Amino acid sequence: MAVLASATPLGGDEGAVDQRARDLEALGIVWDTADAVFAENLAAARAYFAEAGALAAPRHATALDKPVGQWLTDIRKPSGLGKDPVRAERRAQQLAAVDKEWNPALLGWSVDWQRHHVGLKALLKDGALLKGIVSGVTYRGDDIGRWLTRQRRDFARLNPEQQQRLAKLGVQPAVRARTGAGLGSATFTRGLAALAQYAEREQRTVVPRQHTEQITVDGQDHEVRLGVWVSNQQSRRDKLSGAQLAQLAELGLDWT
Repeated sequence: MAVLASATPLGGDEGAVDQRARDLEALGIVWDTADAVFAENLAAARAYFAEAGALAAPRHATALDKPVGQWLTDIRKPSGLGKDPVRAERRAQQLAAVDKEWNPALLGWSVDWQRHHVGLKALLKDGALLKGIVSGVTYRGDDIGRWLTRQRRDFARLNPEQQQRLAKLGVQPAVRARTGAGLGSATFTRGLAALAQYAEREQRTVVPRQHTEQITVDGQDHEVRLGVWVSNQQSRRDKLSGAQLAQLAELGLDWT
């Protein structure tokens, strides 16, 4: 890669200069060291995209011996592409040519959400069934099953575009626990709410038998012996309704 340290690389009228500059850039010519560093990192980003299918890299990701995850994190920050608006726009276009959704914040969601969504699509493309993607099913180190459970549970909190993207993959919001209509008693409802709260906080559904969870339901505080409750549901699972089993499965209990 050749580096030309010149702010005005060519002489002549502006249109001819722009065209000749583009021709030289196509041959790998960059005009200063800042652009040279950007080009090297962009090459690493291309390599990462070729492997991962998106530029939603975790911060620790590397490619071509470059810390591409940290680099992408930095350039997504305000003025991360440089203070010169022309240069910044050119760099944004170069990134968009690799992955048009390289900056998920512009779409209204996080890099983490983007990466997990890409992982879910990849698993389904490889032949996985949606019902089989439960807690513990991973893609490139991310627990897609656990993430999917949260998306179903918090579906109403997602923006319309996120909901639409998930719906295209067959993902529907979880059925909320409620009494009546065969969905179970108030005790089951409280236990389910306690398990959801515990799973969200601890990022797992393995509950120590002695654990007690404090929850608030309809403005009232409750103390749920969650470890005992989960054990009881497992021992009597043949007596649970299909709806109850589905609700437990949404939270990642494999034995359902």
